[in-house]
Amino acid sequence: MDVAIIGLGLHPFGRSPEFTGQQQGANAIRAALADAGLTWKDMQFAYGGSQDAGNADALVNELGLTGLQFTNIWNGCATGGSSLHAAYTAIKSGEYDIGCVVGFDKHSRGAFNPKPADWGLDDWYGETGMMLTTQFFALKTQRYLHDHGISEDAIVRVAEKAFFNGSITPTAWRRQALSYDEIANSTMVSDPLRKYMFCSPAEGGAALILCNAKLAKRFTSKPLYLKAAAVRTRHYGSFEVFSPSQAMTVADAPTVTASKAAFELAGIGPEDIDVMQLQDTDSGTEIIHMAENGFCEHGEQEKLLREGATRIDGRLPVNTDGGCLANGEPVGASGLRQVYEVCVQLRNEAGERQVPNNPQVGYTHVYGAPGLSGVNIISR
Repeated sequence: MDVAIIGLGLHPFGRSPEFTGQQQGANAIRAALADAGLTWKDMQFAYGGSQDAGNADALVNELGLTGLQFTNIWNGCATGGSSLHAAYTAIKSGEYDIGCVVGFDKHSRGAFNPKPADWGLDDWYGETGMMLTTQFFALKTQRYLHDHGISEDAIVRVAEKAFFNGSITPTAWRRQALSYDEIANSTMVSDPLRKYMFCSPAEGGAALILCNAKLAKRFTSKPLYLKAAAVRTRHYGSFEVFSPSQAMTVADAPTVTASKAAFELAGIGPEDIDVMQLQDTDSGTEIIHMAENGFCEHGEQEKLLREGATRIDGRLPVNTDGGCLANGEPVGASGLRQVYEVCVQLRNEAGERQVPNNPQVGYTHVYGAPGLSGVNIISR
């Protein structure tokens, strides 16, 4: 049984002091329902999540007490991908025909401040500074650049592209393009990553309406099809967020296994993807994920970036809305923002940032602590 996406909704990312996080999630759901021409009473189920803005199932207080099944999902930065996977399997199982997925968040300013004990770690790990993810991602990027002969030019180009794309995205938080030199000369935070190479905790909401594909044409003339949804955790030997050590034997990252599973489900390969969203917690992460998702070989990224391959008009358009770097990361909503953007691109409704040549197939990838990835493949 195929699954269709028939409604899209987004509350702008950034800072919305006039709205609670839950209200931003509710706003996104209302927009998605309107897009599908449906009401909250039509929903048979909902899945959703938030890290800091309250229980997702409390959205029924905003939207209506209809008695539907509403399940909270929490899976770190992969919350959105995990929520979508849950909805995908609920419809494929035949239990439900139509439902909603939502993610939202409202984070305080400043860096996230996780506690080691909450992640099964002893205090020493936090005392070394590794609970601060800027430190972890910088070390991972530093090693990756060294091992694959990639210069810092590549991480500057990722950020330059992100802020340009954000500048032409009406719902993005960071809407000012930055020059190569502004990024390359910005303050060093954790070597080799500089001030403009990180995403920031943010606010926002995103929602989708899904249904049994056999019913999709009842609601919209432009349904999209969720051909694959896969979520995978890490194997022993993969070095991920909050890993306390590096094993002697190196294993594939969860992104590799999630990507392979999704391509197998969809019956296609990386060469068939026309537009993609890859987790870009920082510039280095996007570079790593280009290869881990199968879109290039390790070490090829710098050449691709210099050629402009990952720009909107390139052959591998990545993060056309600016990704996490330009939108910030409200944890619960981030993965669904990715899907929203790919769907807008496949509908040819992206305006100034529209990928040319009538894209047919899109790809989203979200990565979260303590080492799990979610991948979705969507087609027209």
